[in-house]
Amino acid sequence: MISNQILQNTIDGLKGITRTDLCVIDTEGKVLASTFSEGDNYTESTLAFAASPADSQVMQGCQFFKVFDEHQLEYVLLANGEGDDAYMIGKIASFQIQNLLIAYKERFDKDNFIKNLLLDNLLLVDIYNRAKKLHIETDVRRAVYIIETNREKDGNDLEKVRSLFGGKSRDFVTAVDEKNIIVVKELAPGEGYEELNKTAEVIWGMFAADPAGGGEHIAYGTIVNEIKEVSRSFKEARMALDVGKIFFEEKDIIAYSQLGIGRLIYQLPIPLCKMFIKEIFDGKSPDEFDEETLTTINKFFENSLNVSETSRQLYIHRNTLVYRLDKLQKSTGLDLRIFEDAITFKIALMVVKYMKYMETLDY
Repeated sequence: MISNQILQNTIDGLKGITRTDLCVIDTEGKVLASTFSEGDNYTESTLAFAASPADSQVMQGCQFFKVFDEHQLEYVLLANGEGDDAYMIGKIASFQIQNLLIAYKERFDKDNFIKNLLLDNLLLVDIYNRAKKLHIETDVRRAVYIIETNREKDGNDLEKVRSLFGGKSRDFVTAVDEKNIIVVKELAPGEGYEELNKTAEVIWGMFAADPAGGGEHIAYGTIVNEIKEVSRSFKEARMALDVGKIFFEEKDIIAYSQLGIGRLIYQLPIPLCKMFIKEIFDGKSPDEFDEETLTTINKFFENSLNVSETSRQLYIHRNTLVYRLDKLQKSTGLDLRIFEDAITFKIALMVVKYMKYMETLDY
């Protein structure tokens, strides 16, 4: 269904060109859009005209026209005037609105198809049959973005993203829930992940420039070659969004291909994680370490286990750092100066972070 605002904009534009007042009324006699204030005076005439077999008629000094949607009467259009000019303008206006109905229905059909495609609600044969009917290419390269805003999703955010991609029918902007906006982006030959990231930056920048914006996160999946694989890219983007919140809090844009070991940890069952932590820390948790120890550990990892550089950045003597590392080794049995122990400790910290995040989802 076309919004009343779209109808109003359409007839305002037509009046600006033709200088003829127009009015759109629904089948119940309610004025939906009008360029003159007397629209309510035509309710009875509209109902009588809607019940008649005529497609056009002159009443009360106006030309009346029926606008159909697949043989179903959708609107009655009035053109102010009884002459040939008013008749021609009314026919043009009703034709324009009828085409709008077709265009919006096609967009809705495509939107519905894309939603079901993302959610894996279609059989393989249905995917290709419906794509063919909707004139959607099946063998082009695509990737899926998920845009999570910091406020309840509304039509403004959705339309804002749609406007960013212009009228390109090859890209699809939709939503499958109340939190996220989805973009299915088609890639031109030669485009890859660098272009995908640039597009993500443009989207994020648009929200950041909005005074009501801030806190948005964007994730995107891998590039797929066929339409049947689009749902996989969507699932990857959704995982990237979650994993990014756990292990990459400082990033507003995250790609599935950047998740690294975090992607593996995210798929571990919680009981297995608890067992692993118990084995490594003997029932303790890294959360129990004091702030000084945690800062030392993180800085040591940031500097690739380099003792001299870490002590310099922490503004402490090298021997002080060695003392802290020795103390940590005594309490955990892991020497971070040894690569294997450092890897085990780093993974354990990530597992604890993942467990804490999952606990917040349970509340």
